[in-house]
Amino acid sequence: MIKFGPSGNSESFYAQGYAHTEQSAQFVRSMGLDCFEYSFGRGVRMTEAKAHSIGEAFRTAGVEISVHAPYYINFANPEEENVQKSYNYVLESGRVLRWMGGKRCVFHSATQGKMEREEAVRLTEERLKVLCGLIYENGLQDLYFCPETMGKLAQIGTLEEVVRFCKIDPVFLPAVDFGHLNAREQGSLKTEQDYLRRLEYMIDELGYERVKHFHVHFSRIEYSAKGEVRHLTFADTVYGPDFAPLAAALKRLKLEPYIVSESAGTQAEDALAMKRIYEQTTI
Repeated sequence: MIKFGPSGNSESFYAQGYAHTEQSAQFVRSMGLDCFEYSFGRGVRMTEAKAHSIGEAFRTAGVEISVHAPYYINFANPEEENVQKSYNYVLESGRVLRWMGGKRCVFHSATQGKMEREEAVRLTEERLKVLCGLIYENGLQDLYFCPETMGKLAQIGTLEEVVRFCKIDPVFLPAVDFGHLNAREQGSLKTEQDYLRRLEYMIDELGYERVKHFHVHFSRIEYSAKGEVRHLTFADTVYGPDFAPLAAALKRLKLEPYIVSESAGTQAEDALAMKRIYEQTTI
């Protein structure tokens, strides 16, 4: 079943006097939302007891939880010591995700740095093969690890690169941030056909069953010639993308992804707006 929810807590969560992640579960459910993404953006700092407490709250509320691994993962880093840290960031995120009772761990793959693009992508691919082995060695293969499409041109994470990485093993599931794609491609996502072309490409390359429940991030994003500048809210009228054409494309292809709003401060409200748009969409 398709799911909608926020990445982290919106401003309204704190305005209502809430403070703890356990409270996020009922807050999200009370809005009629179905999922929530917890970010370890600055590092995995959570005890097992806290993770179980959060997991219990979300199970009770009937809201699915996912996590985002630390932002500074870089599998194209030329320094092997730093690559080892990247392996650990993903594995630590996976362990805490399991304690929480979730199934999806989103991560950024790499930055190009001073390498040629293909060299950086090839190196990232080789390191992700190593990561795949470590995931199995650590008994985490029942989880999904989701390489994300990225918004800056200097980052590794075009749709084609993410699909290439997901071909390594079924443990990898694509995390498609449509705001990022729109930003790096200078406003490319406008029509249902624009979305259909990308979704059908994923299905052709990975198969329908793997793509049916893929991971989605969505927000409007300001961009420059170098790609992503900053996340916006649905109130912005200058930058895209719009969700309605994606909703139509998802219904047409009978895809049911896990959709996370990454709007700046209104992520819960914009997740609900997406859910309503989807429910009202007819094809």
